[in-house]
Amino acid sequence: MQAVIGWVLRLGVIVSVSVVIFGGIVYIYRHGHEVASHARFAGVPDFVKINGIIGGILTFRGRAIIQAGIILLIATPILRVFFSAISFMLEKDYMYVCISLLVLCIIFFSLINGHVGG
Repeated sequence: MQAVIGWVLRLGVIVSVSVVIFGGIVYIYRHGHEVASHARFAGVPDFVKINGIIGGILTFRGRAIIQAGIILLIATPILRVFFSAISFMLEKDYMYVCISLLVLCIIFFSLINGHVGG
């Protein structure tokens, strides 16, 4: 099971970095010739919210693809905690199962009740 957890971490990082690089290439291809203007603040961009990310991926927007890669990178250690809980369950180490599930509950509670993105 430790090998599976190691592969989950490696694969998660490789996939997320690949998605970010691909999104960066798409963004530079589409917007590389533009001059950045920081004179006005346009508010929270659409690609920060989950619907904007999904819509941006479907319409092939570089910033949304980059954001999806970052979300995959954040999800990687969460998957590691999940697989650790399964591993501890198989080993019948119930104290660590409870600790892992507590960590997962804290992470999900923070995700649901967070004040990020508006």
